[in-house]
Amino acid sequence: MTAPPVRLEALTKRYGSTVAVEELSFEVAAGRITGLLGRNGAGKTTSLRALLGLVAPTSGRALVFGQRYSELGDPRRVGVSLDGIGTLPGVTVAGELRTWATALHLPPASVDRALAEVGLDDVAGRRVAKLSQGMRQRLSLATAFLADPELIVLDEPATGLDPSGIRWLRTVLRERAGRGATILLSSHLLAEVEETVDDVVIIDRRLHYAGPLTDLTAGGTYRLEDRFFTLIESQEETVHG
Repeated sequence: MTAPPVRLEALTKRYGSTVAVEELSFEVAAGRITGLLGRNGAGKTTSLRALLGLVAPTSGRALVFGQRYSELGDPRRVGVSLDGIGTLPGVTVAGELRTWATALHLPPASVDRALAEVGLDDVAGRRVAKLSQGMRQRLSLATAFLADPELIVLDEPATGLDPSGIRWLRTVLRERAGRGATILLSSHLLAEVEETVDDVVIIDRRLHYAGPLTDLTAGGTYRLEDRFFTLIESQEETVHG
């Protein structure tokens, strides 16, 4: 049986006495867009960083295509846009992507293709330090798309984008998924996620729901926001009641 693109198995991460995530288990289905949802501090970024081998789980496992990320034979299978991955000082937009392309053994044409896909080809020579927040987000997405990966992992990809940019992002992600890519994105923008994803994973350190968006919302009868808070608040009542 083929391993799913993403599988978390009882993932727990503690920082001293602070529990970031606890016994978190879910899978991400191939060829679909999955939204990892939670409030600030719910453990979304910790989960993604554990998946990518950037933090070591206290217990449990986070697997990519059935393996730990560090054991993945070809890193080009996974594209990443994650907060905290900085750029070299003074580098240009195109220079940043050329650095990544060289590291991944990609042809120069991959840089031009990625710039065009995210709408930055007109500012290829501009220094990254001079970019707006929205343009920086597009550059981060271009880096994730560079190798035409099977799995794309995005941490809050709509941050800094204006309404037209968010609409553009939705279209680009849908096109990627339509070509067979699997996308896992974290977000706290519930209304936007509702227009973008196929599946939903809701966490608040622990798992509250994992499955199709249509099942959670009864085919659109309920809003994602309403179902989200119902799940979170009912768990809080159980814990504190």
